[in-house]
Amino acid sequence: MDMTNRDVREITMSKYFNKKTAPYWVIAVLVVLIAIILAVQFKDNSSNQTTTATVKTSNSSEKASSSTKKYVAGKDYKITYSNTNLIDRSTLDKALKDSTGADISYMMDTSEDGGDMAKVEVYYNKDKNLLVENLFENGHSINEATTAVVYDLKNNQIVNSGVNYDTNYQPSWLVYTWERLTK
Repeated sequence: MDMTNRDVREITMSKYFNKKTAPYWVIAVLVVLIAIILAVQFKDNSSNQTTTATVKTSNSSEKASSSTKKYVAGKDYKITYSNTNLIDRSTLDKALKDSTGADISYMMDTSEDGGDMAKVEVYYNKDKNLLVENLFENGHSINEATTAVVYDLKNNQIVNSGVNYDTNYQPSWLVYTWERLTK
């Protein structure tokens, strides 16, 4: 066979890559690229999930909760903010966290050292810049708070805690309600 009469493409193209196999090679390259993209996304999602779980675990251990169960808003408990024009939500949430009134795991915990709460009502006394948290334990027979916590927003500290509190702290506006939905 004379080399001068052969087509240049015929000489340079491999027997594995020709006009017949070209579509298969294109599909193979696309499949490999898609697999790489999916692997990278899966790796990113896995590391994010691990980080989130680590943060949640460390948060739970910081709070003195003996429960490791994760409770779901809307299924296990319900939170309602009201009169948000009186106190902004971030201030309220920070004060609740500081006074341990926002530890859902603790409030849901029915063990002897848990909160075992049925409901928490938080009132805002605008004149004195105080939050009054009324805590209702599960199984309590009357609709009166079993414990009250008075939190001073100006000094960021609890000023009174217990069943009876001074009427000077008498609440005026309901700003937050937490209710247990599961029995």
